[in-house]
Amino acid sequence: MAAKSVIELWLWGGPSQLETFDPKPDAPPDYNNGLKAIDTVVPGMMVHEWWPNLAKCTNLCSFIRSMTHPHFGHETATYLMQTGRNPGSGDVYPAIGAVVAMMKAKAYSGDLPPFVILTGAKGRFSEVGFLGDQYAPLVTGGNPNASKFVVEGFVSPGGLSQREIDRRFDLLARMDIFGRTGAFAEFDEAGKKARHVIEGGAARTFDLSQEPDAVRDRYGRTWIGQSLLAARRLVEYGVPYVTVNMSGWDSHKRHFETMRQRTSETDKAVAALLCDLHERKLLNQTLLWVSGEFGRTTKIDRNPPWNGGRGHYPRCFSALVAGGGFRGGCMVGESDATASRVVKRPVSPVDFLGSIYELCGIDPDGPMPNPAGKKVSVLPSGAPAGRLREIYA
Repeated sequence: MAAKSVIELWLWGGPSQLETFDPKPDAPPDYNNGLKAIDTVVPGMMVHEWWPNLAKCTNLCSFIRSMTHPHFGHETATYLMQTGRNPGSGDVYPAIGAVVAMMKAKAYSGDLPPFVILTGAKGRFSEVGFLGDQYAPLVTGGNPNASKFVVEGFVSPGGLSQREIDRRFDLLARMDIFGRTGAFAEFDEAGKKARHVIEGGAARTFDLSQEPDAVRDRYGRTWIGQSLLAARRLVEYGVPYVTVNMSGWDSHKRHFETMRQRTSETDKAVAALLCDLHERKLLNQTLLWVSGEFGRTTKIDRNPPWNGGRGHYPRCFSALVAGGGFRGGCMVGESDATASRVVKRPVSPVDFLGSIYELCGIDPDGPMPNPAGKKVSVLPSGAPAGRLREIYA
């Protein structure tokens, strides 16, 4: 059975493989800073000591420890990790979220858009590419941990009452002189659809106050915790593709202080999401992937101005996958003693994305329909047969 939905947790900036899913406790202190790895519920499958909650549920997820590509820049690496294509072709290809949304749109009957991003777009490239605005993501904005979603009994992500929304739409209609000519019919129709979403029952999907306090606490009363809870509610509603875009992983300076704070919140939230999806019997139909655009350099730069930082490093990094047809408790690939070099089973972005497409029931080598009329495949033709089929359920 193909995965119905995907949750992508994008760790923007590039998290260190050493302080996430490929710890090296036996490496010299210049690499691991004296930090340790901890055992998990799966024998031999260790995580960094800053992921104690994830350690309790690694039976539900798998680690890819041999991700690799050649791009050191955020923009080019993100584009490759999201589209499976190297930049510079002259075309802007769509990211995987837009492609999955397009391919699953016919089977999806919800009022919310088929591609939702919590809470800010990645930026630096167009996620929809040449597919056009029809498949552009809904970028929610706000902070699920702080935003007021219910006002006077009306669900409003902007914190506005029904009366205030009515007043604003009325003012817009009275001022819209050009719209009365009929020249902006398409724009007006888009506005009507937006209002239908705002005022319809689908908007209640974003109302986290409907969740018991114990559930919200389980995820953590943080931006990432409540964003992943909102993501679970969105896939429960049926949204095909949800991205949670978490920034703050570009740790050139004060790397260990940054990583400790980031991992503390993310560990709790990811573990809660995995267990929640499993308990609700949603994990088999929901594919989760966690990665950034690359990893970090492995030898700690203790010289000024970095003073204990790590730089960009795409040659060897890690990712987490779970559900949607992926087996849990597995490890793919292997790095050397300092996580600096892939020594077994290299996995490229094309391999990685191709696996996700396959489990979503989308042929990575098949044609990609598009309004621009371009004759292209979902992923580059002739891609290596390196998909992660050894961990398909």
